[in-house]
Amino acid sequence: MATAASTIAAQAPRTDRFIVITAGVGLALMAGLISLEAPLDRVWLLLIGTGLGIALYHAAFGFTAGWRNLVTERRSGGLRAQMVLLAIASVLFIPVLGFADSLGLAGISGTLAPVGISLVVGSFLFGFGMQLGGGCGSGTLFTVGAGNLRMMITLVTFITGSVLGTMHLPAWLALPGVDPVNLIESLGVGVTLALQLAALGLLSAGFAALERRRHGHVARALNARPENGLWSTLIQGRWPLLWGAIALALLNLATLLVSGHPWGITFAFGLWGAKILQAMGVDMAQWSFWTWDYPSLALKDSLLVNVVSVMNFGLLLGAMLAAGLAGRFNQASRRTLGTRSVIAAIIGGLSMGYGARLGFGCNIGAMFSGIASASLHGWIWFACAFAGSLVGVRARPWFGLAG
Repeated sequence: MATAASTIAAQAPRTDRFIVITAGVGLALMAGLISLEAPLDRVWLLLIGTGLGIALYHAAFGFTAGWRNLVTERRSGGLRAQMVLLAIASVLFIPVLGFADSLGLAGISGTLAPVGISLVVGSFLFGFGMQLGGGCGSGTLFTVGAGNLRMMITLVTFITGSVLGTMHLPAWLALPGVDPVNLIESLGVGVTLALQLAALGLLSAGFAALERRRHGHVARALNARPENGLWSTLIQGRWPLLWGAIALALLNLATLLVSGHPWGITFAFGLWGAKILQAMGVDMAQWSFWTWDYPSLALKDSLLVNVVSVMNFGLLLGAMLAAGLAGRFNQASRRTLGTRSVIAAIIGGLSMGYGARLGFGCNIGAMFSGIASASLHGWIWFACAFAGSLVGVRARPWFGLAG
C-alpha cells in the first residue's frame, strides 16, 4: 500500500508556484488599474473572465477538438458536452431575457445579429480556420494564457484578420440579408425553450448514434470519474466535461447580468489591432466600421474600459493560473514548431479573424451566446461553421497536423 501511495503521489501534478504567483500578481495589478479608470463592474467582469479561463483550461473545454473528433474518430463526447452547455445556457438565458422587464432587468439584451451572406461566409471561414489554427476564439485565448507558443502565432494573425474584417464588413453587410430574428419575441419563452432543448437533444442523440455505429458503444465523457479526488481535481484540473459546461453556462449568465450583454471575445481582437494601427499613425476613421457608434467609442476609450477586452485579459490570466496550479504551463511550447505547422497557424488565424467579423463573432459570441439568446443567427453560424470545419479537417494533413 505504501508503494501504491508513493506511485500516486509521484504521478500527481506539482503546482508551479512561480506561475501561480505571477498570475495572481497580474490579476491584482489589472484589477487595480481597471478600478482607477472604469466602473466597479469591470473589476467583476475581470474576475468572471478569470473564472472562464480556469474552467476552459481545467475542463479542456475546446470546441475545435470536439468537432474534429466526431469527424475523424466518430467520438462524440466533446460535441455532446457542447450540446449540454447550450441546453443549460438556454434554460438560464431564455426566461431571463423573455421576462427581463418584470424581473427588473430592462437594460439587458441577448446576442442578436442579421442573417445573410456575411454570416454564412464568415462562419464557414471561421470553422475552416479553427481546424488549421488549432483553436477557436476561446481556445486560442486559454491556450495562449497557458503558454502555448504556436497559439500565440494564431492569436497575432487572428488579430490581423479581425482588423481586415472591419475594413470589409460594411460591404458584406450591403449584400442580401434579413434583420436579426429573435425567437423569444417570435414564439414566446415556453415554445422557444422547448424547441431549443428538443433540437439540442436530437443533435446529441445523433452524435451519440454515430459513435455507437463506429465503436459499438458510447464512451463516458461528460461525467467521467475524477482521477485524483474531488478537491485535487477542482484545483489542479482534468475536470469532467460536465463540470466545464455548468461553469461556463453560469459564468456567461453572470456576464449577462453584470454587463447587460452575453459573453463575447473577438470584437476585442479587432479593437486591439485597430489601436496598434492608430498608434502607428493610421487614420482609422477612413474605415466606416470605426465610425459606427460602439466601435468609435471603444477606439477612443482605454482598453481597461472595454468589457470584451477586460474579460479577455481575465481569461488569459485565469488560464495561466490554472496551468500553474496544474503544473503544465508552457508544456506545448516545448515541442518543435515545423514550417508547415506555422503556415497553418497563420492561415487559420487570418481565416478566423476575418470570419469572426463577417459572422458577428466566434464559437462563443456567435454560437454559444447567440443560441443561448435564442437568436436564429446562432444556429446558422453553428451549421455553416461546422461545414467549414469539415473542410479544415481534410486540409490538416497537408500541413502535417495530426487528425
